[in-house]
Amino acid sequence: MSETARNRLMLVVAILLAIVYLFPLYWMYVTTLKSGSAMFASPPDFWPRDPQWGVFGFVWESRNMARYIWNSLVIALGSVVVIAVLGVGCAYVLARYRNRWVDVGLFLILMLQVLPASLMITPIFVGFSQVGLLDYPRLAVILAIAAKSMPFFVVLVRATFMAVPQELEEAALVDGNSRVGAFFNIVLPLARNGILVAAILIFMQAFGEFVYSKSMIQDVELQPASVGLNTFMGPNTNEWNNIMAYATIYVTPILAAFVLLQRRIVSGLTSGALK
Repeated sequence: MSETARNRLMLVVAILLAIVYLFPLYWMYVTTLKSGSAMFASPPDFWPRDPQWGVFGFVWESRNMARYIWNSLVIALGSVVVIAVLGVGCAYVLARYRNRWVDVGLFLILMLQVLPASLMITPIFVGFSQVGLLDYPRLAVILAIAAKSMPFFVVLVRATFMAVPQELEEAALVDGNSRVGAFFNIVLPLARNGILVAAILIFMQAFGEFVYSKSMIQDVELQPASVGLNTFMGPNTNEWNNIMAYATIYVTPILAAFVLLQRRIVSGLTSGALK
C-alpha cells in the first residue's frame, strides 16, 4: 500500500471514529429541539421537523439555571486557584531537584487518579465531618477536587518546567537575582502556557464534578449544575427534551472554550515532551 493510500485510509478511519464519538453530542442537540411526540417517533428523525426553540428559556427560568451555573463556576474556579497556588511550586521543585525516587513517588501518587470519586467520597466525607468542613460545603468540595486533581496538575506542569533551560536561571542568579526572583521573572513567564493548559483541564473537570457535590452539598442554593441536572431523574421521567436542553446549556460553554483553545491545549500538553 502506498503512503498516499495509507494516509487516506487513516483519514477515513479518523472521520468514522469522530462521527461515532460526536454522535451522542449531536443527538443531545437534536433531541432538545424535538416535541414530545417526535422524541418517541419510530423510526426516529435525525433532524427536528418543528424546532422547539422556547425550551431553552423555559428550562433556564424554571430550573433557576443561573444559580446552578454560578455555583459550578465558584467550585471550578476555587479548585483551580487552590491547585495552581499549591501545585506550581511543587511542580517546580520536583522539576529542578529530580531523581529516581522522585519519579517513583510521582508515579505512585499519580496512580491515585485511577481511584474513582465514588470510592474516595466515604473517607473524605468522614474526615471533613470530623474537622467541621461540612459546615462550609462548597469549600469542602473545592478541597476534595483539589486533592483528587493535584497529582495530574503537578505532573503536567513539572514537564513544562523541565522544558525550561536551567541555564537561564543560572544566568539570572549571576546577574543578582535570588532563586525566588529567577523563578518569578524567568521561569514562570516561560512556563505560563503549560500552567494555563493544566488549569483549563482542571477547570473543565471541576465544572462537571458530581459525586463530591452530591454527597457534601445538601443546600439546594449551593448545589452546582451537575447536581441540578440530576434533579430531573426519577422513576417516571419523561421530560427528555427539557433534560437535553439543560445539558445543552450546561456543556456548550465548555465545548466552545475547548474548541477555541484546542491548539493551545495540544501545544501545552506536548511542551515537555521534546527538549
